[in-house]
Amino acid sequence: MDQASTRAPVVFGFEGTRLNDWEKGFFRDVAPEGYILFARNIETPDQVRALSAELKELDGRDQLPILIDQEGGRVARLRPPHWRAYPPAGDFLSLYETGRRDEARRAVWIASRLIAEELYQLGLTVDCAPVTDLRIDGAHDIVGDRAFGRTPEVVATLAGSACDGFLAGGIQPILKHIPGHGRALADSHLELPDVETAEEELEQTDFEAFRLLKDAAPWAMTAHVLYRSIDAENIATTSKDLIGRIIRKSIGFRGILISDDLSMKAMDGSFAEKTSRALEAGCDLALHCNGVREEMEGVAQGLHPMSGHAAKRLERAWTAVKREEQDIDGLAAELEQLLSNRD
Repeated sequence: MDQASTRAPVVFGFEGTRLNDWEKGFFRDVAPEGYILFARNIETPDQVRALSAELKELDGRDQLPILIDQEGGRVARLRPPHWRAYPPAGDFLSLYETGRRDEARRAVWIASRLIAEELYQLGLTVDCAPVTDLRIDGAHDIVGDRAFGRTPEVVATLAGSACDGFLAGGIQPILKHIPGHGRALADSHLELPDVETAEEELEQTDFEAFRLLKDAAPWAMTAHVLYRSIDAENIATTSKDLIGRIIRKSIGFRGILISDDLSMKAMDGSFAEKTSRALEAGCDLALHCNGVREEMEGVAQGLHPMSGHAAKRLERAWTAVKREEQDIDGLAAELEQLLSNRD
């Protein structure tokens, strides 16, 4: 059995800026596939580099998935003064809607390439971006200006440029939240979003955005959303029908499928049950973010052996990146110029 297939199919967050003794022992025992960082884990560039090195040394792999949410706008774990502030996706959409479409695509690519450079220099390897959800009028603002567009075609154009920028900087992007969180009327961090839209309409709108981008990124993250017209009992993360028939077949996504955070309030049951249900439904990896010991121990109890398909997808993801050296200062200046005239 190859090393990848002996890893546990889970990505964990943890408590602080260094691993504590309990976390080191827990991670040695569980052997998670990867880790995710949040603001609580971040102080300075040198500290984050040391933390990344510590995770890789503990794991024994240089090719270790170390994730972070660095979209730009309100979802950014790395912030000034140590790192650049980036605009939300909605700013690039505003530029696109003025008719300057080539400039909007270029601006998205540059911003993503600059973010990738910062992550790469810190030893991080995967960004939980871009958001591929549609911006739907009247929906909850949890997506809002994080979305690149109101139609599948615009989302695919701009989010596709983002994926290209991340990959060119050596970072693996994650499409989220498949098959679509944009029309949810609730924040899945706090409660269960219940979408009643007919499957036929979803196929032509929300799902189509992901279909157009199915080969653009090696990862995708599930939506903790109930699509009542497809599976009235299970959210996408735990629905065999939504993962098997919609995400894998209709949309055609062939990459790594990771759940959204298991500690979000949209999910019910124990953490062992949440983990087991997500993996049984077809997620390649479970995600647990908050670093709470009791929850992490519950997640570990629900883990299954990693499937051979998941191990192959993880191995294939590393071949998608195509690290290209760029004039970073020149790109930053170009981005500032492009965005200065978007109105």
